[in-house]
Amino acid sequence: MEIIIALVALTIGSAGGYFSGQSVLRSINRKKEGDLDTKIERILKETQEKATKKEEETKDQASRLIEDAKEQGENIKRKKMLEAKEHWIQKKTEFEAKTLKREQTVKASELTQKEKENELKMKEKDLQRIGKENDKIKETLEQQLLVVESQKAMLDNKEQEFQKGLEKIARMSVQEAKEELIKSIKDKAESEAITFVKDRLEEAKLTANKEAKKIVIQTIQRMAAEYTIENTVSVFQLDSDDLKGQIIGREGRNIRALEAATGVEIIVDDTPEAIIISSFDPVRREICRLSLQRLVADGRIHPARIEEVVSKTKKQIEEQIMEIGQRTAIELNIHGLPPQLIRMVGRMRFRSSYGQNLLKHSIEVAKLCATMAAELGLSPREVKLAKRAGLLHDIGKVSEEENELSHAILGMKLCEKYGEKPAVVNAVGAHHDEMEMKYIISPIIQACDAISGARPGARREILESYMQRINELEQIAMAYEGVQKVYAMQAGRELRVIVEAEKVSDERADELSFLISQQIQNEMQYPGQIKITVIREKRAVAFAR
Repeated sequence: MEIIIALVALTIGSAGGYFSGQSVLRSINRKKEGDLDTKIERILKETQEKATKKEEETKDQASRLIEDAKEQGENIKRKKMLEAKEHWIQKKTEFEAKTLKREQTVKASELTQKEKENELKMKEKDLQRIGKENDKIKETLEQQLLVVESQKAMLDNKEQEFQKGLEKIARMSVQEAKEELIKSIKDKAESEAITFVKDRLEEAKLTANKEAKKIVIQTIQRMAAEYTIENTVSVFQLDSDDLKGQIIGREGRNIRALEAATGVEIIVDDTPEAIIISSFDPVRREICRLSLQRLVADGRIHPARIEEVVSKTKKQIEEQIMEIGQRTAIELNIHGLPPQLIRMVGRMRFRSSYGQNLLKHSIEVAKLCATMAAELGLSPREVKLAKRAGLLHDIGKVSEEENELSHAILGMKLCEKYGEKPAVVNAVGAHHDEMEMKYIISPIIQACDAISGARPGARREILESYMQRINELEQIAMAYEGVQKVYAMQAGRELRVIVEAEKVSDERADELSFLISQQIQNEMQYPGQIKITVIREKRAVAFAR
């Protein structure tokens, strides 16, 4: 029972506590709602204040932007106005310049027109003057024509007298006299024709000199590779390829020192046990070769040693050159040569021309000149001068001076400089027809120079080109009708053409020889001259039985 009462009491207490708690909660909720409304009103009020403030700030900012935009617009307006003004000033300046130029052009054209008028007036005066001069010349020519006619009449009279004299003295008829006269006229015409041809050839030589030089230079550059290599390169043989490294030296200092001291180019390539020395000056190549020979034999190769050896070698070569010149003069029995010319004669030993050693060529020409002068019956003094000129005729080829003159003229100046006789000076300068021959030994020097250069075996030729030239000679002759056989003889300096007697007459044989010679002369290049011999043989065979 007590438990029930306790439970009831507990239930009632719980209910009272619940209701009292509910009332407390309601009061708390009402209080919170009131605080919330107050807070919301305060937030709304603050938001309105902020919005109002923001609106005022936005209005201020908008007003500032409007003012900035107006200011920028004014600036742009002023800038565009300035640009427009400058453009207008520029256009105005250009217009004024064009106007001024046009005015100057008009003035210049007016001046040019006046100048042309003045020039026309001057030309008119010149034409009048020339007309007067022509009238005077015409009168002079008419007078001369009258004189010529009178002289012609006199010649006719003399011719008649000559004919009568011939008839009386030689007892010749008029027809025979006419034939004799025609023959004399023909001889005179042939002589004049030869003179005319010679004059035209001389004129052609003068006008074609520059073009000929150009053609020769181009030909040398394109076709003379073999001769160029032979005359500009020396090969130095080595015992082993290990010596190449010593010759080159550290970072190439030895080879650079050797090239600088000798003035040549040294080529070290893959050629086994050999190096190449290249230079257009044969004396320099010889100095370099001998210096290398001494350095390799000594074994000490460095820049200081190279300079010492090259210096000694140069002195040795100079002594050798003088010795060669003196020995040559003694051999030819030529006395009184100046030391400078003796040195140049010695330098000829290291120079070649068309594959022919220049010193041997000069010695040969000197001997030929002496022989020819003696055969012609010249005095002993002239024979000695001819020999002297023959030795010195190519001295200009070894001159160390840089000069654009030909070797003949340069040699003449050198001989004149060192006091040679006028006959020797003229012979040296005229041996290529570059000046007039004034002494009897001058044509002798020219002829002997041609003989020495053109004789068989004098100058080197490559076998292939030689055979090609021989074949071309034979093919040119075989192309003519009636030719049976062709033989190139004397190293290509004579061409014998055998023709068929039934097809080629004697007159045709003469004509054939001339035609072949002209075609060879126009189409081929060759040293000296080529003789064309046409052989026509008629054989009559019969048998007696």
